[in-house]
Amino acid sequence: MSQKSIEVRLGDGKKVSALCGDFEIRTDQSVDNGGGASAPEPFDLFLTSLGTCAGVFVAAFCQERDIPTDRIRLVQTWSQGEKRKLTGIRLEIRVPPEFPEKYHRALVRAAGRCSVKRALDGPPPIETEIRVTD
Repeated sequence: MSQKSIEVRLGDGKKVSALCGDFEIRTDQSVDNGGGASAPEPFDLFLTSLGTCAGVFVAAFCQERDIPTDRIRLVQTWSQGEKRKLTGIRLEIRVPPEFPEKYHRALVRAAGRCSVKRALDGPPPIETEIRVTD
């Protein structure tokens, strides 16, 4: 089993950034949530990771079959209940009329292979601890 890490750093106000490999991913809160709206909120990035991950699998499926991807779009919607608890996510793959109908179900299965979706199907335990450092 491999273990990876992301370092999260606190900034001014509600700004928080994460060092992920060679990339710095910045977040902020909306003005309504006390932030400056200078970057996406963390929850939005969480949801974005699901849609973009599915997009990778949709693109690979099409590329393996020489199906053009320039007119394919994924649209993700979600619903929230009390206290903004996530209650449902819907991912719609929009294809042009000439997309082969014989591949519709297979394309849905391809999107479902996304590792972010699989993590949500059986979420791992999340532990939080304090470690005193210099």
